Amino acid sequence: MGADRPSGQPEEVVPQINPEITIFPAAIDRPAENSLATKAARRKRLLELMSTEMLQKVQDNFSAAVGVAMVIVDPEGVPVTKPSGFSAFCQAVRARAEWRERCFHCDAVGGRTALSTGEPSIYRCHCSLVDFAAPIIVRGEYLGAVICGQVKLTSDEGATGLVDLSNIFPFEGSWREHQPLLEEHHRINEVTYEKLRSAAYSLFYIASHIVEESYSRGVAQELYTKNLRLAEESKRRAELERLLREAELQALSYQVNPHFLFNVLNTIGRLALVENAPETENTVHSFAEMMRYVLKKSGSQFVQLRMEVEHVRNYLHLLKLRVGDRFEFSLDVPEEFLDVLCPVMVLQPIVENCINYAIEPRESGGVIEISAYRDGVELIIDIVDNGDGISSERKQAVLRGEADRGGRKSIGIYNIDSRLRYYFGTDHGLEILSPFRQGRGTLVRMRFPLEFEPFDF
Repeated sequence: MGADRPSGQPEEVVPQINPEITIFPAAIDRPAENSLATKAARRKRLLELMSTEMLQKVQDNFSAAVGVAMVIVDPEGVPVTKPSGFSAFCQAVRARAEWRERCFHCDAVGGRTALSTGEPSIYRCHCSLVDFAAPIIVRGEYLGAVICGQVKLTSDEGATGLVDLSNIFPFEGSWREHQPLLEEHHRINEVTYEKLRSAAYSLFYIASHIVEESYSRGVAQELYTKNLRLAEESKRRAELERLLREAELQALSYQVNPHFLFNVLNTIGRLALVENAPETENTVHSFAEMMRYVLKKSGSQFVQLRMEVEHVRNYLHLLKLRVGDRFEFSLDVPEEFLDVLCPVMVLQPIVENCINYAIEPRESGGVIEISAYRDGVELIIDIVDNGDGISSERKQAVLRGEADRGGRKSIGIYNIDSRLRYYFGTDHGLEILSPFRQGRGTLVRMRFPLEFEPFDF
């Protein structure tokens, strides 16, 4: 049915609906692409891109200035701003769920009509009121529409392309059966088509500009975040390369002539055997194995854990010869973990730190404990001493590579921490707890995956 009119007046001529515009009555299921998830994603997209607070202010001011109702809706016709200038009639209609859905449907069809032309469209809603719909399109993506109107036109003259949606819903159960609503409907103001059109276009241009600006800011922020992340990654890579170069230079300093060094060590070992000095022979063997491990050339930065453990065992054996019974050590690494790959040279520098700061200052009673255990899919290695512990400030300085020892920077712990973070992620850095036990001692903990592909590094 058309708009209500006194009897005896000629029937209003209603322009035909464009056959290319698809109308989806509320009783018919929407296409698959209009699933709840898709609708939610579209609405979220619009809310992310637009400044709702700014649009609300502009919308309220426009509505008050031109005397027409305004609202901004998502692609489904659901408002994303609070309605401005809505008449008592429209507020009453939208207070009923079944009628409100019809309003949303009309606004959605109006928005899609505008989308098909790329310009604001004019349509008559199910309550026989005229609205303008202006599509909000950013980078070719339809985000919603500006709805302006809820008025009667003084004349349909000039309202070309007007789409009439007043008859797409059944008369039964509609607002027309309620006398108070009919009276409110008659009180709605009439405006000229040009005034309505001008208001719609003005708000359309401003809303599009605001959304475009918000979109540009979002893109700029995303680009800045990505660049910042890339810069941090480049910095980490550069720092790791620097540490590796320093390690290589340090190794080179030991490589004056490795063949000469091992020949001398072998000669000393054979001499000790001939002279029946087994302790000397064992000492030379431990030292030779340590040097072989340190000087070994390999294309990989990873070795089996058994090699790290054996290297530390040789190191501690030599230390025991020098400092005697001033400390004891234990290595509790179950056989099941010995084939696990780990970064090269991650245990000995930490143990050396224990010697320097926990054992050397004591006359006796020093303890160093090394243990390995599983935590889910990761291997945990703890190195514990019973020294005096370290302060929180020095712990941070150690992890930053800024701690001094004898006038030199001590970067061993920092080197290990940086490599673990680089290989396995920023949450895999060294953990240092001090004091650790009964107000004394320090625990240094490292963890890495039980299984990973070393060729990724």
